[in-house]
Amino acid sequence: MNVEIIWKEYSARLKAFLFSNVSNPDDVEDLLQEILIKTYQHLDDIVEITKVKSWLFQVANNSIIDFYRKKAKDKNLDQGQNQDQDQLWYTEGDKSIYQNLSECILPFIQALPDDEAQMLISIEINGVSQKEYAEKNGMKYSTLKSRVQKSRDKINSLFKECCELSIDGQGNIMDFEPKGQHCKKC
Repeated sequence: MNVEIIWKEYSARLKAFLFSNVSNPDDVEDLLQEILIKTYQHLDDIVEITKVKSWLFQVANNSIIDFYRKKAKDKNLDQGQNQDQDQLWYTEGDKSIYQNLSECILPFIQALPDDEAQMLISIEINGVSQKEYAEKNGMKYSTLKSRVQKSRDKINSLFKECCELSIDGQGNIMDFEPKGQHCKKC
């Protein structure tokens, strides 16, 4: 088994898993590096190649548990002293990546031509089915599906103009970074 091949295949999923449990991106990177080191050191211990994925995620889960135990010990969280809310992944104030990016959806939709904007607002925001929208507006369902896809592609382009998106192997957004102060669209 080759560490590089395994890491290439699973690192994005591991990072997404870590982000779902740890709020600080720097801590996520540190944990990811720990997991890589453990993978390098112990990969030969795995007998069956089919067990690699479950082993990696068990290592990740144990790393998260150790991370919070260390934080609790370092910050005396168990004694009720000043809790560092930034370090807790479950605080109410935290916003997910999707919640942060969702604030840009409506301004981006409104940047489209009026007919496309109305279509996407009806379908994507108000939940009108594509079939219902096509019937209501007197167009073929297949034509509408094509228009919706083209409009979604335009929205995707607007996101890519403003933000650098980190995408995993399944197309899920793991992280984003604004490309600069020049983007005032959302």
